[in-house]
Amino acid sequence: MSTEQPAPISTGTSASTDPVERVIRYHVQTKHHYNRYARSLGFLDWVNQPDPFRRFEGAKLVSLPLLRPEDEPASPLYRAIYTSGAVLSQPITLLTLSRFFEFALALSAWKKAGESEWALRSNPSSGNLHPTEGYIIVPGIEGLNLTPGLYHYAPKEHGLEQRAEFSLEAFARLIAPFPADAFLFGLTSVHWREAWKYGERAFRYCNHDVGHAIGAARIAAATLGWNMVLLDDLDQNTVALLLGTNRKEDFTDAEPEHPDCLAVIWPSGDVKGETSDVKCQEGKEIPLFLDSRVVRDVVKCGWHGKANRLSREHGIHWDIIDHVAEASWKPAADRGAVSLPVSSVTAHSAPLTPHGHSAGQIIRQRRSAVGFDGRMSITAGAFFDMLQRVMPYPDQRQLNRPMPWDCWPYDPAIHLMLFVHRVEGLTPGLYFLVRDRRRLSIIQQSMNPDLNWVPAAGCPESLPLYWLLEGDARQLAVQVSCRQDIAGASAFSFGMLAEFEEGLRERGAWWYPRLFWESGLLGQVLYLEAEVAGVRATGIGCFFDDPVHDIVAVKGQSLQSLYHFTIGGPVEDQRLQTLPPYGHLLHGK
Repeated sequence: MSTEQPAPISTGTSASTDPVERVIRYHVQTKHHYNRYARSLGFLDWVNQPDPFRRFEGAKLVSLPLLRPEDEPASPLYRAIYTSGAVLSQPITLLTLSRFFEFALALSAWKKAGESEWALRSNPSSGNLHPTEGYIIVPGIEGLNLTPGLYHYAPKEHGLEQRAEFSLEAFARLIAPFPADAFLFGLTSVHWREAWKYGERAFRYCNHDVGHAIGAARIAAATLGWNMVLLDDLDQNTVALLLGTNRKEDFTDAEPEHPDCLAVIWPSGDVKGETSDVKCQEGKEIPLFLDSRVVRDVVKCGWHGKANRLSREHGIHWDIIDHVAEASWKPAADRGAVSLPVSSVTAHSAPLTPHGHSAGQIIRQRRSAVGFDGRMSITAGAFFDMLQRVMPYPDQRQLNRPMPWDCWPYDPAIHLMLFVHRVEGLTPGLYFLVRDRRRLSIIQQSMNPDLNWVPAAGCPESLPLYWLLEGDARQLAVQVSCRQDIAGASAFSFGMLAEFEEGLRERGAWWYPRLFWESGLLGQVLYLEAEVAGVRATGIGCFFDDPVHDIVAVKGQSLQSLYHFTIGGPVEDQRLQTLPPYGHLLHGK
C-alpha cells in the first residue's frame, strides 16, 4: 500500500478544536481511493510484529479449567439462545465463568504452516492481530480463588490476572444498582497492534474488533442464560479509572490500552438449582452508568502487575490515531436506564430453519474464510434467516429486542447494501436492507432518486429488504472491495452503510467509534449464521470508500460505508494444519 502523504483536507477553521470536525477529518483522510490507499508503513516489519498476548508481570494468575464440549455447563442448541427464556440460567461459578470466556475471548485453534504457528480466537480480529483486551470486575466467587476486584483475561493461559483487589464493601456499593449476582465486563484496545500493519486506518479496525468482542461476549452470556447490557452512559474517564488504563506507572515501557467500554452481565430468570430474585424485578429499570464517586473510592486499593512490551520498536508512530482517539473521547452523559427484559416474550418472530447444532459447536468452528469457490449458492430461506438475525426489532412495534441487540442501548444506525450473486430465487443485483424501517424515507432521500426500491421477491413482510438494481454485481463487488476476489466469488457480499454526519453532529464525536462497534456486532452475528447455514463468512476492512458511495450516489456524508462482509462456499487452504487451542497447556509447553 502507498505511504504517500495525502493532501491536506479543508474542514474549516474549527477543524483543530471541534471534536466532530476532527473525527470527520480523520474519516476522510483514512479513506482508500483507486489511486491512493490510506497511509501505512507499506511493508510488514516482521522483526517488530506485536506480541498477540498481553500479560501483567507480577499479577497473580488464576487458571480457569479447560472444559471439554461434553462437560457441564452443557451448551444449549444454537437456536435456543435467540428465544427468551429457552436457556436455563446458570449460577456464576468456576465452570460457568470458564465457559463464558471460552466462547467470548478464548483461543479456538492454532494454525500451523511449516515452522510457523498462530492462534485463532472465538472473537475475530482484523488481520488476526487482536488489539482487544478483556477484563471482568467480580465479587468473590465460590469455588474460584477470586477476591473482589479487577481481573485481566489472559487467553493463551485461559486464566485471570488480578490487577486490583477491591474491598468487599466498596464493590457492593459499585454493583448495588444492578440485579443480583451481577458482574462487570470491560474491553480495551491496544491501537499499536493494528497500526503495525494498517497504519492510520487502524483506529477503524480496532473499533470493528470492539464490536465483534461485544457480540461474542453477549452470545457467550446467552449460552449460560445470562443477560448483558452495555453501560454506555459512562464517561470514558470513569471507564479508564475502573479498568486501570490511566495508570501510567503500570504501562511505563509498554504500549498503552485505550479504554473502550463496560457492560453489566447477570443471571436471568430462575437460576439452575435456586430461585433468583431477578424474575420478580422484570420490568424494573437498571442504570446505564456507574456512580463516578463510588468508582473513585473503589480504585483506592492495591494494584498489581506491569504490562509487557509488545514490540521492541515501533518505527512510525501514527499521531493521527492519538488525535482521533482524543477527539472521540466520551464526556459525561445523561444518566439513562433500560428496563429489565421480560423472559416470556419470544424474541425472534421469523420461522427458523430447523437444525440441531449446539451453540458451542457453532462458536468453536467459526473461522474467517480465506477464499470462496465461486459456485456455491444458498437458498432464499437461509438468506432471509440470516438477515432476520441482524434486525434489532422482532416486529414493527420496536419492542423487546432479540439477543444480541438487547445489549445495545441505541436505535440502529447501520444498514446493508447487498451485492447478491447466488441466492436461489432472487434476481442477482443490488439490494438494500433497512434495519430500522422508520428511517426508510431518510435513507432514500440520501441516495439516487431513480433506484427501484421494490420489496425483494419472496421476502417475509417483517424484513425491509429492497431490490435496487438488477444485474451481475460480482465484478463491481470485487472492484470496490480493494479488488479482492472474495467479494465476488461468494454467494453475496455487502457494505455496512452508517447514517453518518447527522448522527455525529447530533450526538457528538464520541458516536464515531460506536458506529464501528455496531458494525462489528452485526458482523459477529453473521459469522455464526453463516456457519449454521453450512457456508462461511469473512470481514473485509479494505474497500474503496467513495466508489462504494458512488454506486448509489450517496449525497455528501449522509451515509458512509464502514465495513464490508462476504458469505459463501469456503475454499480451505490444505497447506495449513489445525491444532487444538490449548494443547500447549495440556502438554506442558
